[in-house]
Amino acid sequence: MANVLTEQVLVVPTAVFHRLGHFQGFSREAERYLAELLAPEHTSFRPRSEMEEDPSFKQLIPYCIFRHLDRTGRDLVFQYRRGKGQGEQRLHSKRSIGIGGHISSADGPAAGQHDLYREGLVRELAEELVIDTPYEEHCVGLINDDETPVGRVHLGVVHLFDVEDPAVRSREDDILEAGFRPVAELLARLDEFETWSQICLKALFAGDDKESIVVDN
Repeated sequence: MANVLTEQVLVVPTAVFHRLGHFQGFSREAERYLAELLAPEHTSFRPRSEMEEDPSFKQLIPYCIFRHLDRTGRDLVFQYRRGKGQGEQRLHSKRSIGIGGHISSADGPAAGQHDLYREGLVRELAEELVIDTPYEEHCVGLINDDETPVGRVHLGVVHLFDVEDPAVRSREDDILEAGFRPVAELLARLDEFETWSQICLKALFAGDDKESIVVDN
Protein backbone atom coordinates (compact mmCIF):
# COMPACT_ATOMS: atom_id res chain seq x y z
CA MET A 1 0.00 0.00 0.00
CA ALA A 2 1.36 3.42 -0.96
CA ASN A 3 2.18 5.82 1.84
CA VAL A 4 -0.15 8.79 2.07
CA LEU A 5 1.72 12.02 2.68
CA THR A 6 0.48 13.92 5.72
CA GLU A 7 1.06 17.66 6.01
CA GLN A 8 3.39 18.47 8.90
CA VAL A 9 2.68 21.89 10.41
CA LEU A 10 4.64 24.14 12.77
CA VAL A 11 3.35 24.04 16.35
CA VAL A 12 4.34 25.13 19.85
CA PRO A 13 3.14 23.62 23.13
CA THR A 14 0.17 25.55 24.51
CA ALA A 15 1.89 25.38 27.91
CA VAL A 16 4.74 27.55 26.58
CA PHE A 17 2.25 30.15 25.36
CA HIS A 18 0.52 30.13 28.76
CA ARG A 19 3.83 30.50 30.56
CA LEU A 20 4.61 33.63 28.51
CA GLY A 21 1.20 35.09 29.40
CA HIS A 22 -2.12 33.72 28.26
CA PHE A 23 -4.57 36.23 26.80
CA GLN A 24 -7.95 36.08 25.09
CA GLY A 25 -8.29 38.26 22.00
CA PHE A 26 -5.48 40.52 20.78
CA SER A 27 -2.03 41.28 22.20
CA ARG A 28 0.31 43.92 20.80
CA GLU A 29 3.40 42.23 22.29
CA ALA A 30 4.23 40.13 19.23
CA GLU A 31 7.99 40.59 19.44
CA ARG A 32 8.20 39.40 23.04
CA TYR A 33 6.09 36.30 22.40
CA LEU A 34 7.69 35.31 19.09
CA ALA A 35 11.23 35.45 20.46
CA GLU A 36 10.28 32.51 22.70
CA LEU A 37 7.61 30.79 20.62
CA LEU A 38 9.91 30.42 17.60
CA ALA A 39 12.88 29.20 19.62
CA PRO A 40 13.97 25.79 18.25
CA GLU A 41 13.51 24.08 21.61
CA HIS A 42 9.80 24.96 21.57
CA THR A 43 8.81 24.32 17.96
CA SER A 44 8.12 21.07 16.17
CA PHE A 45 6.34 19.78 13.09
CA ARG A 46 3.40 17.49 13.69
CA PRO A 47 0.60 16.01 11.55
CA ARG A 48 -2.00 18.65 10.83
CA SER A 49 -4.86 16.16 11.08
CA GLU A 50 -3.87 15.41 14.68
CA MET A 51 -3.14 19.02 15.65
CA GLU A 52 -6.58 20.22 14.56
CA GLU A 53 -8.03 18.23 17.46
CA ASP A 54 -5.27 18.66 20.07
CA PRO A 55 -5.48 21.87 22.15
CA SER A 56 -2.23 21.00 23.95
CA PHE A 57 -0.48 22.51 20.89
CA LYS A 58 -0.95 25.81 19.06
CA GLN A 59 -0.47 25.94 15.29
CA LEU A 60 1.29 29.20 14.34
CA ILE A 61 -0.55 31.03 11.57
CA PRO A 62 0.61 34.24 9.83
CA TYR A 63 -2.48 36.46 9.40
CA CYS A 64 -1.78 39.24 6.87
CA ILE A 65 -3.99 42.32 6.67
CA PHE A 66 -3.79 44.85 3.82
CA ARG A 67 -4.67 48.51 4.43
CA HIS A 68 -4.85 51.48 2.05
CA LEU A 69 -5.39 55.13 2.95
CA ASP A 70 -7.49 56.74 0.22
CA ARG A 71 -7.40 60.37 -0.93
CA THR A 72 -10.07 61.39 1.58
CA GLY A 73 -8.08 59.93 4.49
CA ARG A 74 -10.29 56.86 4.96
CA ASP A 75 -8.82 53.52 5.96
CA LEU A 76 -9.69 50.82 3.43
CA VAL A 77 -9.02 47.17 4.26
CA PHE A 78 -8.80 44.21 1.90
CA GLN A 79 -11.57 41.71 2.63
CA TYR A 80 -13.06 38.61 1.01
CA ARG A 81 -15.35 35.65 1.56
CA ARG A 82 -13.88 32.18 2.04
CA GLY A 83 -14.89 29.59 -0.54
CA LYS A 84 -15.37 25.88 0.09
CA GLY A 85 -11.94 25.03 -1.30
CA GLN A 86 -10.09 26.84 1.46
CA GLY A 87 -8.35 24.54 3.95
CA GLU A 88 -10.25 25.12 7.19
CA GLN A 89 -13.77 23.77 6.65
CA ARG A 90 -15.05 25.39 9.83
CA LEU A 91 -14.49 28.83 8.28
CA HIS A 92 -16.13 28.25 4.90
CA SER A 93 -18.41 31.08 3.68
CA LYS A 94 -17.18 33.43 6.42
CA ARG A 95 -15.86 36.86 5.48
CA SER A 96 -12.24 37.60 6.40
CA ILE A 97 -9.62 40.34 6.37
CA GLY A 98 -6.72 37.91 6.93
CA ILE A 99 -4.56 36.16 4.34
CA GLY A 100 -2.31 33.34 5.49
CA GLY A 101 -2.08 29.71 6.48
CA HIS A 102 -0.06 27.01 8.15
CA ILE A 103 3.73 26.89 8.16
CA SER A 104 4.70 23.54 6.68
CA SER A 105 7.81 21.41 7.01
CA ALA A 106 8.10 21.80 3.24
CA ASP A 107 8.77 25.53 3.61
CA GLY A 108 12.47 25.04 4.28
CA PRO A 109 15.18 23.63 6.54
CA ALA A 110 14.72 23.86 10.29
CA ALA A 111 18.08 25.57 10.84
CA GLY A 112 16.31 28.78 11.82
CA GLN A 113 12.62 28.83 12.66
CA HIS A 114 12.33 32.59 12.13
CA ASP A 115 13.55 32.09 8.56
CA LEU A 116 11.25 29.12 8.04
CA TYR A 117 8.29 31.07 9.40
CA ARG A 118 9.12 33.87 6.96
CA GLU A 119 9.36 31.44 4.05
CA GLY A 120 5.91 30.10 4.91
CA LEU A 121 4.42 33.58 5.08
CA VAL A 122 5.89 34.55 1.70
CA ARG A 123 4.66 31.30 0.14
CA GLU A 124 1.11 31.82 1.42
CA LEU A 125 0.96 35.34 0.01
CA ALA A 126 2.34 34.23 -3.35
CA GLU A 127 -0.22 31.42 -3.57
CA GLU A 128 -3.24 33.50 -2.64
CA LEU A 129 -2.68 37.07 -3.89
CA VAL A 130 -1.25 39.24 -6.65
CA ILE A 131 0.27 42.35 -5.04
CA ASP A 132 1.00 45.04 -7.67
CA THR A 133 1.90 47.91 -5.35
CA PRO A 134 4.72 48.93 -3.01
CA TYR A 135 4.00 48.35 0.65
CA GLU A 136 5.38 48.56 4.17
CA GLU A 137 4.90 45.60 6.49
CA HIS A 138 4.89 45.43 10.28
CA CYS A 139 4.18 42.59 12.69
CA VAL A 140 1.61 44.24 14.97
CA GLY A 141 0.29 41.58 17.32
CA LEU A 142 -1.00 38.13 18.11
CA ILE A 143 -4.52 36.67 18.13
CA ASN A 144 -5.68 34.00 20.54
CA ASP A 145 -9.27 32.80 20.76
CA ASP A 146 -9.92 29.92 23.13
CA GLU A 147 -13.70 30.37 22.87
CA THR A 148 -14.04 28.53 19.53
CA PRO A 149 -12.88 25.03 18.44
CA VAL A 150 -10.77 26.53 15.64
CA GLY A 151 -9.20 29.13 17.90
CA ARG A 152 -8.22 26.68 20.62
CA VAL A 153 -5.69 24.97 18.33
CA HIS A 154 -4.31 28.04 16.51
CA LEU A 155 -2.34 31.17 17.37
CA GLY A 156 -2.40 34.02 14.85
CA VAL A 157 0.56 36.28 14.12
CA VAL A 158 -0.80 39.53 12.66
CA HIS A 159 1.13 41.33 9.91
CA LEU A 160 -0.18 44.70 8.69
CA PHE A 161 0.68 45.65 5.11
CA ASP A 162 0.22 49.35 4.29
CA VAL A 163 -0.08 49.51 0.51
CA GLU A 164 0.43 52.61 -1.66
CA ASP A 165 -2.37 51.64 -4.04
CA PRO A 166 -5.32 49.24 -3.68
CA ALA A 167 -3.73 46.98 -6.32
CA VAL A 168 -4.17 43.68 -4.50
CA ARG A 169 -6.27 40.92 -6.03
CA SER A 170 -7.05 37.27 -5.52
CA ARG A 171 -5.04 34.55 -7.22
CA GLU A 172 -7.35 31.75 -5.98
CA ASP A 173 -10.88 30.85 -7.02
CA ASP A 174 -11.85 30.33 -3.39
CA ILE A 175 -11.02 33.90 -2.33
CA LEU A 176 -14.40 35.34 -3.28
CA GLU A 177 -15.84 38.87 -3.49
CA ALA A 178 -12.40 40.29 -2.73
CA GLY A 179 -11.51 43.96 -2.59
CA PHE A 180 -10.83 46.98 -0.41
CA ARG A 181 -13.73 48.33 1.62
CA PRO A 182 -13.97 51.19 4.13
CA VAL A 183 -13.26 50.15 7.71
CA ALA A 184 -16.50 51.76 8.88
CA GLU A 185 -18.47 49.44 6.58
CA LEU A 186 -16.66 46.35 7.86
CA LEU A 187 -17.21 47.32 11.49
CA ALA A 188 -20.91 47.80 10.79
CA ARG A 189 -21.12 44.22 9.44
CA LEU A 190 -18.84 42.63 12.03
CA ASP A 191 -21.03 39.56 12.61
CA GLU A 192 -20.41 38.38 9.02
CA PHE A 193 -16.69 37.90 9.71
CA GLU A 194 -14.72 35.01 11.17
CA THR A 195 -13.74 35.51 14.80
CA TRP A 196 -10.09 36.40 14.14
CA SER A 197 -11.15 39.15 11.74
CA GLN A 198 -13.62 40.50 14.27
CA ILE A 199 -10.86 40.64 16.89
CA CYS A 200 -8.46 42.44 14.52
CA LEU A 201 -11.03 44.93 13.26
CA LYS A 202 -11.88 45.96 16.81
CA ALA A 203 -8.30 46.00 18.11
CA LEU A 204 -6.60 47.70 15.15
CA PHE A 205 -9.31 49.92 13.69
CA ALA A 206 -11.84 50.68 16.43
CA GLY A 207 -9.51 51.60 19.30
CA ASP A 208 -10.77 48.69 21.38
CA ASP A 209 -7.91 48.39 23.91
CA LYS A 210 -9.85 45.77 25.86
CA GLU A 211 -8.71 43.21 23.28
CA SER A 212 -5.08 43.44 24.45
CA ILE A 213 -5.59 42.65 28.13
CA VAL A 214 -3.20 39.89 29.25
CA VAL A 215 -4.65 37.24 31.55
CA ASP A 216 -2.23 36.11 34.27
CA ASN A 217 -2.22 32.43 35.18
